[in-house]
Amino acid sequence: MTPKPLQDSKQPTDVHPNAHGHGNNHRHEDADHSPSHSHSHSHTDNQRIITIAFAIIASYMIVEVIGGYITGSLALLSDAGHMFSDAVSLAMTLFAFIIGKKSATSHKTFGYRRFEILIALINGLTLLIISAGIIYEAVLRFQQPPQIATTGMLVISTIGLIVNLVVVKLMHGGDTDNLNMKSAYLHVLSDLLGSVAAIIAAIVIMLFGWVWADAAVSILVALLIVRSGYAVVKNAAHILMEGAPNDIDQSVIIQTLSAHPNVLSVHDLHIWTITSGLHSLSCHIIVPSSLTLQQTDALLSDLQHELQHLGIGHSTLQFESDLHAHSAQFNCGITSKPPVHAHAH
Repeated sequence: MTPKPLQDSKQPTDVHPNAHGHGNNHRHEDADHSPSHSHSHSHTDNQRIITIAFAIIASYMIVEVIGGYITGSLALLSDAGHMFSDAVSLAMTLFAFIIGKKSATSHKTFGYRRFEILIALINGLTLLIISAGIIYEAVLRFQQPPQIATTGMLVISTIGLIVNLVVVKLMHGGDTDNLNMKSAYLHVLSDLLGSVAAIIAAIVIMLFGWVWADAAVSILVALLIVRSGYAVVKNAAHILMEGAPNDIDQSVIIQTLSAHPNVLSVHDLHIWTITSGLHSLSCHIIVPSSLTLQQTDALLSDLQHELQHLGIGHSTLQFESDLHAHSAQFNCGITSKPPVHAHAH
């Protein structure tokens, strides 16, 4: 079979792809593309933003905790407790960004970037636990409404709202597409909603004397937090389970690879996310058996270039000749045991 003309006009040589002992012509090519300058710059900005946000949250946290105990407001106490969780969440997020910069080792071949996803998962689970605690306490307060110092509650929660608005605006300027950053952002945003709830509850109690409003708005905020926490946990679990990225269209990947004149077919495709914004791909590509080594190198360069434009930062492409008996499955199964080959004695 005569190979189709290459897009790259290199002169072919007489060197052919390596032949393995089983009579199958393979080539394994791996490209590990380092993050771009903009990606690195984004991580630096995220660290700076998280550090400033942590300082602001931690400073006001003490004030709100004390105020919550003095006024006896559940809405304010839940807001204060959530602000404490914000401080812890921001500290873990900052730690994850620092650890994520560590270089890859023989034991951690992809580096430590996945650590950011682990922290995001913890932050998401924390949001769910906090929500459950707020709802539980609210139910108890519906049964036995306590006395609430509404004036102090209104003043402190208003100050808390201002603090949260400053932090939310600050963090909104960061890379909220990063799951780790997003989980911390949602912590602070949920805390902002807690401040709004405390203000609404204080005004309602002052105007109508409805003490139950404190517990009611707390439940409403808790449900909003559950929604945010569930989204973070779902996304983090999807990444940890090596799920395909939601922002990568596999059909476009296949069409792009298959469009090259020297690609006969593509199979055994796997796409996964290492950390937010860093996607990996591996697949088998069937090529004409008459391709030379130089032509295969040119093909590899062309395909990797196209994959980078589609958001794939790390790709492993295995070339197989059209004489090789391969599976026709688009996504080949992965077994826990290596295949057993029969040997002649």
